Amino acid sequence: MAKRRPPRPPQTPVEAVIESLSLEGKGITHIDGKAVFVGGALPGEKVVFTYTAINRKFDEGYVSEVLEASPERVEPGCPHFQICGGCSMQHLDVEKQIHHKQQAMLDALKHIGKVIPETVFDPMVGDLWGYRRKARLGVRYVRKKEKVLVGFRERAGRFLADIDACRVLHPSVGEKLPELQALIVQMDARETIPQIEVAVGDNATALVFRHLEPLSDKDQQLLLEFAKVHDFQMYLQPKGPTTVHCIWPENPELFYEHPEFETKVKFGPQDFFQVNSSINRQMVPRAVELLELDGTQKVMDLFCGLGNFTLPIARNAAEVVGVEGDSVMVQRAKQTALDNGISNTNYFTFDLTADVKHEPWMKQKYDRILLDPPRSGAKEVIEHFGKLGAKRIVYVSCHPGTLARDAGELVHTHGYRLEGAGVMDMFPHTAHVESIAVFVRD
Repeated sequence: MAKRRPPRPPQTPVEAVIESLSLEGKGITHIDGKAVFVGGALPGEKVVFTYTAINRKFDEGYVSEVLEASPERVEPGCPHFQICGGCSMQHLDVEKQIHHKQQAMLDALKHIGKVIPETVFDPMVGDLWGYRRKARLGVRYVRKKEKVLVGFRERAGRFLADIDACRVLHPSVGEKLPELQALIVQMDARETIPQIEVAVGDNATALVFRHLEPLSDKDQQLLLEFAKVHDFQMYLQPKGPTTVHCIWPENPELFYEHPEFETKVKFGPQDFFQVNSSINRQMVPRAVELLELDGTQKVMDLFCGLGNFTLPIARNAAEVVGVEGDSVMVQRAKQTALDNGISNTNYFTFDLTADVKHEPWMKQKYDRILLDPPRSGAKEVIEHFGKLGAKRIVYVSCHPGTLARDAGELVHTHGYRLEGAGVMDMFPHTAHVESIAVFVRD
């Protein structure tokens, strides 16, 4: 049987009043009883929108004209906001952005987890522009125009947006998109470079060029000269992640620091690290504060990555056990601890979405637990928290829905109280919600 094609969206613009804002930052209205999520619209506004997608349970659209604007609407700070899909909330006042994220977290906790925090922490805010230190930029050569596009996808998601700057990217890259475009146009491989990965440390900026065909000597020389002129660390990736290698400089190093804890964390250009340095430097001390350490506790750090939290915790605890699923990052975390003169950490490589109950580190007792899981949350490992003995748990979340689900488990199954929770604006001008919560068992 042939697969049914989705219905084509109506072409006629529709007038509507926006009722509320979705978790993804889209305006919500109802047309003939069916919900429509309208990008670029704010609650209370009367708008004209055009349908972009028809689905079984809801439809999607985008604003074409604002008839009556919300007082919370502001002029977007980026001239490419209307076409680029990298941000979704620049048209909303920044104070209202963080308020929306806080409400999204509280609503999720209440309706999904059936819990209410005893205290709502003040939102954590930092740099609003040029904050993004980690990104994957698409690359596309447009043959008809003999032009290269570098950046994020358009709002519709099919093509790359034609932009010449990105205000949320770190300026070392965000202000040099034209130079990158001009570089790639000159290359023989201009049609077979799909992506550039960006990683910005406190000391340097690295670019990883993914290429689908071997590069000519000419192309490699162009990349080498570009790296020297613009002060980039230049990496090539001919196939999978294990093929990434640096062509400049000879001994590359990327790192970021936590001056408050006298720690330096080294990382590779494809490692996971927090994209917003100004928030990370507030978030880690806050997490350590919420753990209430006096140097005598044994702490477990789950999804520990490179040791972003592990090393600062170790400065204030008797022992820290870090667990992470990526073996390369675990090896780097072990070496980083040694480089920082920290000897009270132990690391284990384990997929925390698998069955953890037979692991030796899960058969020990802990005074404190910190976890920083991916969007999927920590359901599998949290099921076993009740027997670990921890009096305080600090949960750093990048998705309010899974935080709420896991909070419900901790409170209703394992007897913890949700002492406090608050949001952190890790990704300003986007709908991404980062939060931190602390659970206590008396």
